[in-house]
Amino acid sequence: MRTLQRRVKAWRAERGPDKNVMLAQLHRPGEAAQTDFTWTTELDVTVAGKPFKHMLCVFALPYSNWRWASVCHSESIASIRHGVQRALFQLGRVPEWHQTDNSTAATHRIPESKKVVHEAASARVFNDDYLGIMRHFGMKPRTTEVAAKEQNGDVEAANGALKRALNQALLRRGSRDFDSRCAWQTFVDNHLQKVNRGRGQRVSDEMATMRELNVGRLPEFVEESFRVSDWSTIRVKQCAYSVPSRLMGEWVQVRIFEDRIIIRYGDKDELVCERLRGSHRKRIDYRHIIWSLVRKPGGFARYVYREEMFPSIVFRRAYDAIQTPHRGTKGDIEYLRILHLAASTLEADVEAALTLLLGDNHPITVEAVKSLASAATSIEVPQIARSPVDLTAYDALLAEVGT
Repeated sequence: MRTLQRRVKAWRAERGPDKNVMLAQLHRPGEAAQTDFTWTTELDVTVAGKPFKHMLCVFALPYSNWRWASVCHSESIASIRHGVQRALFQLGRVPEWHQTDNSTAATHRIPESKKVVHEAASARVFNDDYLGIMRHFGMKPRTTEVAAKEQNGDVEAANGALKRALNQALLRRGSRDFDSRCAWQTFVDNHLQKVNRGRGQRVSDEMATMRELNVGRLPEFVEESFRVSDWSTIRVKQCAYSVPSRLMGEWVQVRIFEDRIIIRYGDKDELVCERLRGSHRKRIDYRHIIWSLVRKPGGFARYVYREEMFPSIVFRRAYDAIQTPHRGTKGDIEYLRILHLAASTLEADVEAALTLLLGDNHPITVEAVKSLASAATSIEVPQIARSPVDLTAYDALLAEVGT
């Protein structure tokens, strides 16, 4: 088999058909920028000890290989807006063209019923939001051909080189854990600033030919209006979020960022939370619902968001322990009163009290939890005795200075 393979390989080299040659392109300074997304799974970055699944939106200038990268969660129009304008404001200049692949964030396919019969009928067209970004910064949009990612080869190659360099930087740092997403972004920025400073004359050539950036930042959110349902929830991008029940029936403004949402009523922020990824997911805060559940405990057994009423595994274990002697609604009432106590005081103190009761196999009641939680919140202020001031020390000091 190996002999046959060698002979076939040799025959193809000597007499076989011509192969497609990769035609290296001559890049002009300041002509175009390329943007692409890349997953960073191999870097194993964690935030506050938890795995941080994310992408990098990489912006590159092919002529000088100047690069900038922005942390994002998905290949979306919000991520492109965030990544492109971060790069442009870092650069301070604007190239003539901006090139991407045919991602759904920048382009969409023309439905068959709306295609015009001509040679470009199969082409994808730009999304309106993406064209708005290009108009704002004064860049012309262009894409690679469908299934021709090599046309974005400069930034594609930069992705691999960037992740290898970041991996080495993380090894030197000695830890892959960061306090926050912002801390990780700062680490990436500091690395790229050092790399870009080494690009030398080619960056200067690009800066000299590009137009100066003279526009403000685009808002990095989309604002939409939602009416709060009778469940005290709203649905944003097919995901459910709970809001304070006093807003039921009211219209709220929701600012949808790439990584978070802000729910506003009037001029006040009512809720700021991480944006859910995917569809049909839910973020239900028991503090928004508990007042109604205490008044109507019979609805807890089959409540749609029942599992969200257990803030941690400790609360779930406490509920199971309560249900052992008090099955049904009676046990639900006792648990809901404890959850009401957590919403009214500090969840951490209530959880600590439940942990003690579970560890000692004591009956779990709201009175027992309240007693332990109140003891945990009482703080002893130490009494510090005031010592008299001895002014002779100053006289001794002045005497030493005089000598």
